[in-house]
Parts: sequence; C-alpha cells; structure tokens
Amino acid sequence: MSASPSPPARPVPGPPSPARRPARGRVRAALAAGMALPMAAVLTLAGAPAASSAEPGPRDGAEAVAHYVALGDSYTSGPGIPDQTDENCGRSDHNYPTLVTAALAPGTSTDVSCGGATTAEMTAPQGTAPPQFDALKESTDLVTVGIGGNDIGFGGIVARCVLLGALVPNGAPCKASYSLGGSDELAARIQATATKIDGVLRGIHDRSPGARVLVVGYPALLPEDGSNCPRTVSLASGDAPWLRDTEKKLNAMLADRAEAAGAEYVDTYAGSVGHDMCKPVGTRWAEPLRAVDAAGFHPNAAGHQAMSQAVLAAVRR
Repeated sequence: MSASPSPPARPVPGPPSPARRPARGRVRAALAAGMALPMAAVLTLAGAPAASSAEPGPRDGAEAVAHYVALGDSYTSGPGIPDQTDENCGRSDHNYPTLVTAALAPGTSTDVSCGGATTAEMTAPQGTAPPQFDALKESTDLVTVGIGGNDIGFGGIVARCVLLGALVPNGAPCKASYSLGGSDELAARIQATATKIDGVLRGIHDRSPGARVLVVGYPALLPEDGSNCPRTVSLASGDAPWLRDTEKKLNAMLADRAEAAGAEYVDTYAGSVGHDMCKPVGTRWAEPLRAVDAAGFHPNAAGHQAMSQAVLAAVRR
C-alpha cells in the first residue's frame, strides 16, 4: 500500500472502459494482473541485509546518527527501481532508506526492508532472510519502519479489485465483495493490525531503547478527488474512492499507534496528493500495473525521493 515534501505530522486518514461487457482481452489482462500482483507484492526473500558505513559528514541539519536501521515492506525496499541490490527482497539503491542514509551520513546504516514483509517478519525469518529485528542493536539510535500493508492483505485486495473492476466497471463491486457480512472487512483488518503494530514498536524499544523511531506511512495511490482512470487501472468507479479511504484508515491507525508508543509518524500521503498512479509519467510518484520504473501499485524513484524528504523533515524536527 513501492513521498513528499515536509507534510503535517499526521494525515487526514489517502475512451473509458466500456460500461457493458469488457472485451475479452481486457478481462484476460485483468486476470493476469490479479494473479501476478500478489506474487509481486509477496516477493519471497533471501539475501543478506544491505549495510553501509560512511565517515561522519554533513547531516542535513540533523544531529549526528551513529547507527540507522530501516525496517519495512516493499514500500520501503523499492522493488523494480534501478538498481536492485537484493532481487529476492526487491531492494533498491534508490529507495528512501538509501537516500536518507546519503543525507544523514550516519556512522553505519542497515537496510533490511523486504518485499512481502508483514509484522511477523520482524521476529521471524522470511524465506532465507533473517528476522528484520536482527539488525537492531542496543546502540541503534535511528529506526524507520514502514509496515502494515501486507498484514491487511494488500496484494490480494489489489488483485480482486482490479479483476472485478474489469468485469464491472461501474458501481463498487470490490467494496461489495468485502462487505458481504454487512461490515467493512478491510476496516476490521486494519483494526486487528493495530495490536501487531504495537508489538513491533515495543520490540524495537526493547532491542534499541535509545533509538528515535519513525513510523513511515503509505503515499497516495489514487486520485484524492475520488476519480478513477480505467484505461490505466481497471478499478470500478465506486471502488476507487473506497480504496482511497481504506488507505487513509490504514495511515490513521499507524499514526495513532506511533503516538501511543512514543514514536513519531511520518506522513508521506499529504505531500503525494496529485502524484497518484493515474497521473502521467513524470508527474506520478506511484506506478500503475503497466509500470515504468518500479513494481506496479508501488512508489517509483520520484516517490522514494519524496518519501526520503518527508523522513528527513521529521528527523530535523
């Protein structure tokens, strides 16, 4: 759910497709996308953590950082963005942790973000990749963590909504499918994930008690005005605003849990409004299914640049 100028501390929690029968080619394409997306979002992981060290230097207005650790999922690792330093985890040398490291010049830094990671992979192996918490040390003094989207089933949600949008371009078929019991299943998943985020933040504090912890939210994927772009992303007209609001609920939960734990929330949503995946190349900060320089439904290189600026603005505060 692979960024922005300095945003507020918390978000405000993020010819068309034929109205009748879609062409068989569009249905087949949507089916293919629906099958492939969860696999892209759940890159299984191997490889050693990416670590770097640098001589102390200018720190962009922030205090000196001895050891910076980046934890997170594919929205942190940067799948599909050149150059990939760990194909198994979809980790890029132009993701926001790398850009933050370049600006802060910490004594050492370790990026263990990995595509497909959930809160469980903080303390459990992910394929051959060790638990992400293994990177934390007692001396770690800065931690960024971007997690939670896969806990609510991001890959499956996208696959279902893209397929249903190709079949039923009007109305809100995906929302209906997640509300069969009369309540919003995704809202319930977000609520259930809150306790998992609490556990992650406790685990970071236990291992790195002196660390400043920044919980990084998810940037905007869809237009803020509730519109959709069926030629680019086959979401039904009524599902687009619902999915936008679902992302806002996820970000709001992350902000609340950060505040409750004494951590800081980094809003990457507000500043990315107007740079959603419906915008053209050069304007968008997130890629549609037919991605250009990142995995589909993920921040691109410009998105990670903006996310790094949001993180650095928080560090300077």
